[in-house]
Amino acid sequence: MAFDFFDSLRPKRKALDPDIAARIPPGQTLTEKWPVLQYGGVPREDLAKWSFRIFGLVEEPITLNWQQFMALPHRSYHNDIHCVTHWTKLNNDWEGVPFEEVLKLVKLKPNATHVMVHADINFTANLALEELQRPEEDGRSFFAFKHSGEELTMEHGWPLRLVVPKLYLWKSAKWVRGLEFMERDRPGFWESYGYHMHGDPWLEERYG
Repeated sequence: MAFDFFDSLRPKRKALDPDIAARIPPGQTLTEKWPVLQYGGVPREDLAKWSFRIFGLVEEPITLNWQQFMALPHRSYHNDIHCVTHWTKLNNDWEGVPFEEVLKLVKLKPNATHVMVHADINFTANLALEELQRPEEDGRSFFAFKHSGEELTMEHGWPLRLVVPKLYLWKSAKWVRGLEFMERDRPGFWESYGYHMHGDPWLEERYG
């Protein structure tokens, strides 16, 4: 049965400038803070043992260590983020590795259409491949390691989290450790508890 795990944590509403209000999806409330929400504890990462695996429907699976991942091209991003628990945080500045730079490391098989993102504490999030390949002007996805000029905190996903700006934030997996390419969609962690398989904030795709 679908449920809103953090419903009691909704921020209170306040009057907003119309231009700002236009950037906030239905059912959302603006926050200046960045709430820390997750199911379970916060993993303690050891970068000497950290790895990032790309597998599934690829010609040759690969595994990167932290140094190899951080050698990939970096760039800056600016976006808004929207949590299914009804808060929106505007004007986030990030530094990260573009999804397409990671994709260049493997050759996909023709039947790859979806991705399961794997993260620590056995978290997963499912995404359509085309969602991760949105163009720059439509909200490009990336792997972030900095926010507001500082390294991510452990609570927000240090050392690496995926950011998918056009979807609710649960799709932007914290402590990300790999990508599994698939020929069809299947539920991730929250989706298996009734959350929406896609998660578009503007359509209020909170539950399946």
